[in-house]
Amino acid sequence: MAEKPDSRWSEIERKFASPAGREKLLKMKEPDLKRLERLWTLWRRPDQREPEGDWRTWLVMAGRGFGKTRMGAEWVRAAAESKPGLQIALVGATDNEVRRVMVEGPSGLLAIASDVMRPKWEPSVGKLTWPGGAEAFVYSANEPERLRGPQHHIAWADEIAKWPYPLESWDNLMMTLRAGAARVVATTTPRPIRLVRRLVADDRVRKTYGRTTGNCAHLAENFLEAMRDGYAGTRLGRQELDGELIEDVEGALWTRDLIERQRARRAPELARVVVGVDPPASATGDACGIVAAGLGRDGNGYVLEDASVSGLTPEGWARAVAACAARHGADCVVAEANQGGDMVVSVLLSADAGLPVRKAYAAKNKSARAEPISLKYERGQIFHVGAFPELEDELCGMQMGGGYQGPGRSPDRGDALVWALSELTTGKARGARVTFL
Repeated sequence: MAEKPDSRWSEIERKFASPAGREKLLKMKEPDLKRLERLWTLWRRPDQREPEGDWRTWLVMAGRGFGKTRMGAEWVRAAAESKPGLQIALVGATDNEVRRVMVEGPSGLLAIASDVMRPKWEPSVGKLTWPGGAEAFVYSANEPERLRGPQHHIAWADEIAKWPYPLESWDNLMMTLRAGAARVVATTTPRPIRLVRRLVADDRVRKTYGRTTGNCAHLAENFLEAMRDGYAGTRLGRQELDGELIEDVEGALWTRDLIERQRARRAPELARVVVGVDPPASATGDACGIVAAGLGRDGNGYVLEDASVSGLTPEGWARAVAACAARHGADCVVAEANQGGDMVVSVLLSADAGLPVRKAYAAKNKSARAEPISLKYERGQIFHVGAFPELEDELCGMQMGGGYQGPGRSPDRGDALVWALSELTTGKARGARVTFL
């Protein structure tokens, strides 16, 4: 028998929305406390709330451990318990993943159900039936043809970025949502596949984004520490933990996979270190690219630090350059000096009287200077010691032929890297006329 709505319980839910109301927990009896444990609308975080208003598709794209599965399961549960006869589609990458995660998992539909409203699970036929009559059916994105024919009111699509046939499965699923005011929730960790890009770009789709750390209260500290130490700033970490959709730019000189391949935990013994500088185009506080790189005894180049700064006066960014050089024991600074070359040198020298500066005049555009350096990455001759997200975003936005589709107006960090590595790997800043001071 279906559990009847309890207006008193709804009133308690409203009262608990205030800090003072939570004190009433101490006076509650055990049966009410057990029900309270499953009151998702009370305990969910603000970033786990269902979108308001009229919508058809809700995309939840967040890092691992954010609580995406719980969000999808609770949304399905609320609909199934309140609407007898509801027909629901549960779609995952495989039948096994639907069963193991969406149905039987620790945040799945069976785990979050109360004793009174627990659905009957028939794994042999892939079907859940709630006491009120709502039914949910298991589908695999590995078999998109199975989504031809059925009709559903709502659907939960889990981990769409790993579906074997994402576009065909999604389109077939959407065509099954033809009963009433149909809705679908898609929960996923981001990957730049066409389906995910399509949903992100669609203004009609409601979107929730989030990071793993958003759910830190329910995650083990040693797990969070291990994730920070091992993956912070890397493409994998930004995708799987920060929930970022990271795409490669067509014709880019660097790709995300290339940079990940050339990542090192530490540098070997270094023969020398230089700091590359791409000074601001004006004295009004534009970005100043500052990158330290070293040449290993093994003959390879190692990017050591992105110390770039923004919004500083010439004296401010010059001090940042000097500090970076001191940290790494750099033997010189290579600075682009096309605009106000003498001023650039004088500012740098004033920051540290003992700082050797090499003034480089660019003879080619940024991308042309960068091409030989990107080839060295391809050959496995340059490594990033750690992760430099902002610098790497700029590198992956620099295109062959001179185009740029990265953050900001210009790849200041990327150009500083090119100056430094050109000096280290060729003995002079490639694509430049270098003045030795």
